[in-house]
Amino acid sequence: MQQKGNIQIIEWEDLDKKKFYSFGIFMTMAIRVTVYPATLIRTRLQVQKGKSLYGGTFDAFFKILRTEGVRGLYRGFMVNTFTVVSGQAYITTYELVRKYVSQYSEANTVKSVVAGGSASLVAQSITVPIDVVSQQLMMQGQGEHLTRFRLGSNSENRKSARFFGQTRNIVSQIFAADGFRGFYKGYVASLLTYIPNSAAWWPFYHFYAEQLSILAPSDCPHLVLQAVAGPLAAATASTVTNPMDVVRARVQVEGRTSIIQTFRELIREEGCWGLTKGLSARIISSAPTAIVMVVGYETLKKLSLRPELVDSRHW
Repeated sequence: MQQKGNIQIIEWEDLDKKKFYSFGIFMTMAIRVTVYPATLIRTRLQVQKGKSLYGGTFDAFFKILRTEGVRGLYRGFMVNTFTVVSGQAYITTYELVRKYVSQYSEANTVKSVVAGGSASLVAQSITVPIDVVSQQLMMQGQGEHLTRFRLGSNSENRKSARFFGQTRNIVSQIFAADGFRGFYKGYVASLLTYIPNSAAWWPFYHFYAEQLSILAPSDCPHLVLQAVAGPLAAATASTVTNPMDVVRARVQVEGRTSIIQTFRELIREEGCWGLTKGLSARIISSAPTAIVMVVGYETLKKLSLRPELVDSRHW
């Protein structure tokens, strides 16, 4: 078991894999339920022109809640739950790549950067088609005029079509308009957003946790320090990668083909401030996500430790 400073890091070889995957599915779903409303709000803010519909994160929240109800905050959620597959692929890739890189470097920062970027590459290859469909569903309701596709009246009214009927409706429209490639709109933009975000988050997370361990009392539980380090790392990574995230959202929702052209139009229409659109919603969503993910993930690894190692971890 590797130790970086005062914070021990549970590595792949320390885990009981059956427990790890069983508990991991529940952890991933808990995170999805918690942060989905903020993700929906962020997407609508990023796609709208200027402040044509919402004045900001909280304005969007209250408008959606008032006009569409709680259900409006979870548009497209059923489709998005399929990202549980990419979630498991992400953590598996991250842990395996860390193990592989450790053969060449013991530096935790190197392992975190390489493993984080690799995990994001694998996860996004699975996630992008799901995101393309769920984002189109997110934009219905108040945001319907901001997307190319709209649900048919039958899809909205029939109870039997409330969830998967709407999904079939959107999937059919995307395929009819763009073919199979339509489900990978924004794939490159997603990679340019999430690979740097993931590659930055993990080393910042370990860095903040280690610095906090130096400042905190020696008897402070490591889980508390990690729970604080998670949102700090998320805010840092989100701020750095938000410009590309705005471009990614517009490419996927508006069906654009050029990342550079989308970037130029955004700057021309809204100036450099356009690159910060949805940043507060992103940080607001990433902070609790990071706390839930860190507490859940570190607890998951603790619960999944091989029996002979259970007592060796300071918690």
